[in-house]
Amino acid sequence: MPHASNPTFHTPVPASAADRLPQSLVLLLATSAGISVAALYYSQPMLGDLGADIGATAHTLGFVPTLTQLGYALGILLLAPLGDRYDRRRIVLLKAAVLVAALLLAAAAPSIGVLLVASLAIGVAATMAQDIVPAAATLAPDAHRGKVVGSVMTGLLLGILLSRVVSGVVAEHFGWRAMFIAAAASVALIGLACWRGLPRFKATTHLAYGALMGSLARLWLHHGALRRAALAQGLLAAGFSAFWSTLAVMLHGAPFHLGSAAAGAFGLAGAAGALAAPLAGRLADRRGPELVTRLGAGLAALSFVAMALAPMLSTQAQLVLLALCAVGFDLGFQATLIAHQTIVYGLDAGARSRLNALLFTGIFVGMAAGAAVGSLLFAQWGWMAVTAFATAAAVGALLVRLQRAPLPRV
Repeated sequence: MPHASNPTFHTPVPASAADRLPQSLVLLLATSAGISVAALYYSQPMLGDLGADIGATAHTLGFVPTLTQLGYALGILLLAPLGDRYDRRRIVLLKAAVLVAALLLAAAAPSIGVLLVASLAIGVAATMAQDIVPAAATLAPDAHRGKVVGSVMTGLLLGILLSRVVSGVVAEHFGWRAMFIAAAASVALIGLACWRGLPRFKATTHLAYGALMGSLARLWLHHGALRRAALAQGLLAAGFSAFWSTLAVMLHGAPFHLGSAAAGAFGLAGAAGALAAPLAGRLADRRGPELVTRLGAGLAALSFVAMALAPMLSTQAQLVLLALCAVGFDLGFQATLIAHQTIVYGLDAGARSRLNALLFTGIFVGMAAGAAVGSLLFAQWGWMAVTAFATAAAVGALLVRLQRAPLPRV
């Protein structure tokens, strides 16, 4: 087993080595996760301006975030397990190169059709974030895994939320194509940083690809805790995505008539919740992750319920309520996610990439479904229908976490 100063980390890493994990490496992991996953969300605040520019309907525009999330789910399911088979560093660098190309294609898209293809490719390549998070779990000692994963997830979650702020401002002042070009440049820079600073990882399995994928089914059937985590977090993700994928279009119309920058600014409210991710990790380490999942799902459900009060308020008060609810449900979503990751990464140290793939496949299937259902409900019945759907999804997640016995094997 190499000394901690050796640039190659073997798994599992001894606690003494992980305790000396450089903060610069934790920062690199967190930044890389945030920059890569941000690519999934740049389009959301720009949908109103983007649709007007290329002549796409509101219904068609809903497929942009849907395909991005679906691509992410497919990439997690089909590619993330390779982190157990190959050096994660090489996988991260390859995906970074593909993500740069996909973002540049989106920037140059002459029509909605090309943009939809680029959106799917962006989703697949952005799964480099799901190679980075298991890397953090591998480097962390068992007793502090929640804290380390929480620190890296802070970067990832801030990437998700602040991406909306950045894209809203850039799109309003420089155009939506400029945002995709800037995103490609940021991924290229973080790819270079990973090439220089990311350690190498030894494979934990030598299974061929077919056998590796086949092992996913065995892991799913064997671990009831994994199934509960994927279902509960997937339900929360559906409500989360329904809100964020329709917010910009809702604010663009009456009575608000707000542009991309205002829609993106709501990401600042959600970012406040992301800052609590390390606290959720520490609480999971000390009090157990099960408690954190219930508190997080309950907070998300209450926040979605509160949005039903909007029709009784003035326009300004509605905006304040939306911001407060965004803080609440983002905090609940993120705290629950950290706790679920703590649960899942503790199930099998040699299969963390595959366990992570299964968990996040469930999450991003929920994200894709939420974006699609949210767009449909908003087009047919308006914003209150979206909030009702989000509330029902969060309550469902809470009910899953309240049942003590694992789900039966399927």
